[in-house]
Amino acid sequence: MDRILVGGDIPVTLRRSARARRMTLRVARAGGEVVLTLPSRASLRDGQAFAESRAEWLRQTRAGMTLLQAVAPGAALPVEGLPRLIVPTDARRVELAGDRLMVPQNRPAGVVVEAWLKHLAQARLIAACDRHAAALGRRFRALALRDTRSRWGSCTHDGRLMFSWRLAMAPPEVLDYVAAHEVAHLAHMDHSPAFWAATARLMPDHARHRAWLRSHGHELLAWRFRN
Repeated sequence: MDRILVGGDIPVTLRRSARARRMTLRVARAGGEVVLTLPSRASLRDGQAFAESRAEWLRQTRAGMTLLQAVAPGAALPVEGLPRLIVPTDARRVELAGDRLMVPQNRPAGVVVEAWLKHLAQARLIAACDRHAAALGRRFRALALRDTRSRWGSCTHDGRLMFSWRLAMAPPEVLDYVAAHEVAHLAHMDHSPAFWAATARLMPDHARHRAWLRSHGHELLAWRFRN
């Protein structure tokens, strides 16, 4: 992907989209990455001018964003909604001990913690989806994990579920809500009143957990596991 520099100090990633009808600027809440989307026929010169005209807005917006944080010894990483201090030890694998996350000291902390979180997310999500699918009287075909930035989960027409493994960092009830939300799509592939009624049957207090994701989801995305 191409990049340009705006205002002399703001890196901007360029993306072209055949579906875009106009130029748009988006600033990621986690880390402040700026993406300029251009319609297929828009020139790079016009895109640069468009971004430059909004340089001050970009600078102010980025100043209020959550900074990226590396997963490293001494950091307090959220696991199931609670901060856990990353501590290097002689252990051969990652272990959770109260408010401490013990990691092998001879291996990169981010890499091993990421693998551990994926395993935790897989176990929690399979259990939650099995429970919700049984309550709904539906079945899903497969469950996969990704590190998505635009959505926490998805459901295909043929019953395949996808989730962000970063949900293992969220409170358990938030992970459970996302599982219920996607399982409800097995019955309703839209966000109609019928869909939300199905979600409410699976999780009556779903609105509270949905609000948590809107308010805090970017904090989960701000953690960097690899250089």
